[in-house]
Formats: sequence, C-alpha cells, structure tokens
Amino acid sequence: MRILHTSDWHLGRTFHGVELLADQRRALADLAAVVADESVDVVVVAGDVYDRSVPSADAVAVYDEGLGLISAAGAQIVVTSGNHDSPTRLGAGSSFAAAGGLHLRTTIAAITEPVIIDDEHGPVAFYGIPYLEPDTSRAELGVADARSHQQVLDAAMGRIRADVADRGMRSVVAAHAFVVGGAATGSERSISVGGVETVAVQTFSGADYVALGHLHSPQTLTPAVRYSGSPLAYSFGERTHRKAVWIVDLDADGLTEVRAHELPIVRGLSSVRGTLDDLLADESLADAEDHYVEATLTDALRPVDAMRRLRERFPYAVHVSWDRPHSGDGVDYRSRVHGRSDADIVTSFVTDVRDAPSAGERRIIERALRVVVGEPESEITGDGEWALFALPEVAESA
Repeated sequence: MRILHTSDWHLGRTFHGVELLADQRRALADLAAVVADESVDVVVVAGDVYDRSVPSADAVAVYDEGLGLISAAGAQIVVTSGNHDSPTRLGAGSSFAAAGGLHLRTTIAAITEPVIIDDEHGPVAFYGIPYLEPDTSRAELGVADARSHQQVLDAAMGRIRADVADRGMRSVVAAHAFVVGGAATGSERSISVGGVETVAVQTFSGADYVALGHLHSPQTLTPAVRYSGSPLAYSFGERTHRKAVWIVDLDADGLTEVRAHELPIVRGLSSVRGTLDDLLADESLADAEDHYVEATLTDALRPVDAMRRLRERFPYAVHVSWDRPHSGDGVDYRSRVHGRSDADIVTSFVTDVRDAPSAGERRIIERALRVVVGEPESEITGDGEWALFALPEVAESA
C-alpha cells in the first residue's frame, strides 16, 4: 500500500493581510498530481485543514474542490482535525462521506474505530487522533486528573494499541500534536493552553507509521514518526524550506520505505534590505519581483509612501519596516541619557523616529517641557533677546 502524508493546509489563511486561497487551490491541485504520479492509494491529512474553526464559504469551496481532485486521482482520503479546526464542522456528514472514500476522524469516540483499507497483503487500520485539549478531553478518555497533552495522548494511544492487538492488522496513526524533537517555524499557533504542550515520541510506539501534523516543516523524528509540514509557507521564517509530502510504502510486514516528494513552489518568499532607491534599482533582485516580499528600509529618513513605491516593482510586497541606521556604539539607554536635559532627550527621540527638529520645533519642545514641570517659559523677543514670562494658571477644575 502506498500512502501520502500531508497536513496543515490552513485553508482560508492570510499572509500579512493577503488572501491565499488562490495559492492554496493551486497547492491542492499539485498535491493531487502527486497522487496520480505516485499511484497513491491513501492520502492522510493530519489536521489543520482550515485556518479557523468557522471557515469562510470560499475556504470550504477550495477544500471541496481539492478533495475532488485527490479522489479523481485515485486515492481514498483519511482526515483528522487539528487545533485550528472545529471537529464538529469538519466531521459533518462523515458517514455519508465515507461511502465516497472520504473518511473523517474528528471525535474521541472514533479513536478506536479505524478506517480499514485493504491491499494485496490484507487490511490496514488507519486511526485518527483529533487534536486533544486536556481540559475538554480527559473525562471522555477516562483520565480525569490529566492536565497535559502527554497524559491525554497516552490515554488515546493506549486505546489504539489495545485495538491493534485485538485486530492483528498493520496500522497507521494520524495525530495533531507537538512532539519533542520537532522544530517550530513560528507560523504555528501555540497549543499550550490547558497544560504542557509537548509529548514524547515514544507515546506513538506500536504503530507501523505515525503521520503527524502541527509543525510546518517536513521533519523526521524516527523512521516511522514524521511531520509532513504545510504545503505552503506561512511565514518568512519558512522561506528557505522546501515544502514536501511523505510517500509511505507498506508491505505485508509493515513499513518498508518513506521518501520525501517535494512540492512545486507556488510563490516564493524574499526578504530584502537596503535603501528604498537601492531596492528599486538593484538588478540582482529581479527574481523577487514575483515573490511575496518583506522589505527592511535603511534610509536615513523614513521614506514617504514606501509600500506604494515598492509595489511598483514588487507587486506582491506584503510588509515593510524601517531600520534607521544607528551608530551601534553598544552604550545602553541609561548611559546615553545620563547628564542630558529633557529637551535634549526628546529632541534625540524626534530625530530617531523622523528627522532633526527645526529651530522652531525645538522651541516648541522646550516650551512643552516647561509646562510639564511648571517652570516659566522663555520666549525670544523681537530683537532676538530671551525674555521670561509666567505661564497662565491652570484652572483648579482642570
């Protein structure tokens, strides 16, 4: 039997405010092409199908279209829910869907109700463990004192191991969890609410293969326990990742081979740095013109309308920040302000975030500070001499 392991589609997610559904539609079409090219029998989706518990109508349409393409490519599909999904919504119509080859495992009750799929060597049992929040799952799992993900997953896997022993079949487990040894990319949502979030890899012993979801880069924890990662990059921290799925082969005795099948890059990511004029003129950045771009500007003064100008060259620019050049003397803030007047400190701040204040602006700063400390202001007279005048009294009701 040949299995394709994928996860973390996050349909409906945005990227720095940019809608990604068109990219996600293409990614699912690419995944269906892998199913056809590799003659895959079963696609396992290990959670986070959607990016939110109440997905948009457009996200549901992309999901439905993707399932249709995968099914048409010749595979049955086993799906479990992740921490972003609503188990109830994702699992709706599960009995009816199973007749068409879509098997949804989103409830604790279904943990020991595997999907049984036969190959030339006999049956394979596919178990789905939905994302388990300790506070809401411990009672149903019979571990009332559980406070951590480790404890509730131990209980779930204990049930699965007992069921596998009774059935005497080869087994595949799909689960959504943060397993020790995995590396987060920064685009995953924390699952620490309700207790310690990590679980030991030994928790999943006893299965021929464990298809994990939650972390967004392909990772191998043991030969039989792996993360597939997401099909698209969801943060600039993932720009160097090669997105992939795992192709898993089972024979009569269990796991025989696992190999990565890289997915096409739908749209690249680029992080660029420099002055705005340099970024707009640098010929070496030609490849980034079709990428999602984050730009760090190093102009001495904050450029006006920077994003609009960037998008004239980089139409998919999604984030811009300004890193004003500093002396980098390594002196801490307390040392830098020691012995300086309030006016000097405020003036320095204005210079840092904008540019040096004019003489008139400097006088406004000094007058404002005197109002705060209750001292008389100085004003320049017509002949250029400084004169003092008393500040008007502040009404007691102020």
